This record gives sequence, C-alpha cells and structure tokens, in this order.
Amino acid sequence: MRRILLLVGAIVLVDTVFFAALTPLLPHYAHRLGLGKGGAGVLAASYPLGALFGSMPSGIVAARLGVKPTVLVGLSVVALTTALFGVAGPAWELDLARFCQGVASAFSWTGALAWLVAAAPAGRRGALIGRAFAFAVVGALLGPALGGIASVAGTGWTFGAVAAASLALAAWAAATPAARPEEPPPLSTLVAALRDRRVLLSVWFVVLPALLFGTLGVLAPLRLAELGVGAIGIGGLWVFTGALEAVNNVFIGRAADRHGPLAPIRVALIGAVAVAALLPWPNDRYLLGILVVGAGLSFGTFYTPGMTMLTHAAELRGLDYGYAFALVNLAWAPGQSTGAALGGAIAQLTSDAVPYLTLSGIALLTLLSLWRSRSFS
Repeated sequence: MRRILLLVGAIVLVDTVFFAALTPLLPHYAHRLGLGKGGAGVLAASYPLGALFGSMPSGIVAARLGVKPTVLVGLSVVALTTALFGVAGPAWELDLARFCQGVASAFSWTGALAWLVAAAPAGRRGALIGRAFAFAVVGALLGPALGGIASVAGTGWTFGAVAAASLALAAWAAATPAARPEEPPPLSTLVAALRDRRVLLSVWFVVLPALLFGTLGVLAPLRLAELGVGAIGIGGLWVFTGALEAVNNVFIGRAADRHGPLAPIRVALIGAVAVAALLPWPNDRYLLGILVVGAGLSFGTFYTPGMTMLTHAAELRGLDYGYAFALVNLAWAPGQSTGAALGGAIAQLTSDAVPYLTLSGIALLTLLSLWRSRSFS
C-alpha cells in the first residue's frame, strides 16, 4: 500500500507542479504578449479545458485496459507537452501546449487515483486520498517556485527538467504491479450513476472549488502585480499557501473518515463565503496576501472529502473507480476553466468584485441547501 501511495503521490505532485508553475508567470506572459485579463484567462483555462476533453477517454481506458496503461499514457504525453510549452512562443502555441498537457493530465489523475482507491481499505480512503492530495498540494507549492525560477533561468530548461521527471515516473509506474479489470464495465453504469443524487453532490464539491481556484489563479496574481509584487514574490506566496494546504489535507482526510465528508465541507463553505467576499477590496499587498492564504485553505478543503464521498457513492452503485475519477476530471475541468476564462473576462469588463462576489453567493446558497437537507449527513 505504501509503495502505491508514494507512486500516486509522486504522479500527482509532478503533474501539479507544471499546472501551478503558470501562476507567477501569468503577469509575464500577459505583458509580453499583450493578453489582458481575458487573454490571460484563456491561457490559464487551456489546461483544464484539455482535462475536460480527456476526462471520459481516460475513464474508459482505466475501466477497460487498467490503471497502469492509463497512467503510462498520461505521464508520457505530460512529458512531451511540458517540454513543448517551455519552448513555445506565440500565444496560440502556449494555449495549445497547455490544452494537450491537460488532456494528458486527465489520464494521469484518473489512472493514479483509481489505482490508489482500488487498493485502499474502505475505512481509510479519506486518509489516503488526503495524503495523495497533500502530495498534489506540495506540487502546487513547488509549481509557483518553479515558475519563479523559470522567470529567471528561462522556461526551456526549467520545464525540460519537469518533463524528464515525468518520464522517470513512467518508468517507475511500468515496474509497479497493478491488477487488470477482469470484466470491463459497460459505459451505461456511468450514465446511470449521473442520476444518483449523492454522486451529483460529490461532483459539485469538485466543481465549486475549481471555480473558486480558477478565478483566484487569474485575478490574484494580476492584482498582486499591480500592487508591486514580482514573480518571485507571487511564487513565494503560493509556496507558503501550498505548505499550509498540504498539512491541512492530511487532517481533513482523517476528519472525513471519522466524522463523515460533509463535516469538513460545511467548514470549507463558511470560509469560502467569507474569503471570496473580501478578496476584491484590499489595496494593500500584505492584506491581499493574507486573504490569498485564507482562500487557499478554505477552497482546498473541499477536494478530499468530496472525492471520499464520491468513492463511497461509486462503491454503493458498483461503479468502476476509473469511471468515478473520470467524473472528477469532468467536474474539475469546466469549473477551473470557467473560473479562469470567464472570471478574467468578467473582471476585465466590470471589476474583480463581480466574479468574486458571485462565487461567494454561490457558496452561500450551497451552504444553505446543505443545512436544509439532512439526507446526506
């Protein structure tokens, strides 16, 4: 079990490193290419749009061929597209490389998490998912630092190193035993699962934080840059936030196992309502930095209990874990891309307050609906 956890943790860490590396580089690309908030949002949204495109194919491959082939496809293509992003020039090349990397990432995440959950005891799923997400958060922690390094050392060599790490992980995964599905489940089981209220609720708790993080990832770095914070400073802030999130995910996973997934989700909703409502207003970079840390903690608390809830619902319905985690990508990708692209576009047309306050209201409505309904307690 420990070997699989370490492998899965390493996969999601390396994958998340490249995704998060864009954060401190976004003001650089926006300035160099004249993108504006809308164009920066498109660049940030390209990766999750690719993940959306790859979500269902990754689930089908995992359910029919097994988790190992799914992971190997993902890691190999991640390596190629990461290297290409490092040497891309025009905006369309950057967008395309990010999109293809997102497609590959869907395969990596679906195969890796299905591999972990299939091997995990039912009573420890929350804790193990929490630990896997702690690795992912460490990747999110290292990503901005990597982006800061790339702003100084150059993107070609920097992202080439990430591509090499991805190929090394592919070799590790190839040498790790994994069970193959004995009888591939029909796709109709996935369609039927989408009529289950518990499955839909679990999926929403992936969509909502993705919307929040997508918006934050575009607007906060650009606002910090306006207030005089450079790429290294923005990267350092995300590193610090990521360190807190990594520790938080370990405890959240244990809490989800002991008290049920909805207990930490309610706490996350309260935090999201408050922080999203406050983010548009600071004119002081230090105060904005504190709110970004609070946003990272509250937004990041959703994922582990939401996915734990989804694995329980999948088991009750007899849904293959490959299909279950394909749903995660299917939910995360439009949330992240909509938050990034639409949040950036709306902010450019109006102000940062409009997308932030809209998301705060959505989180509040979700919290009120949970308090009214006890059917998922």
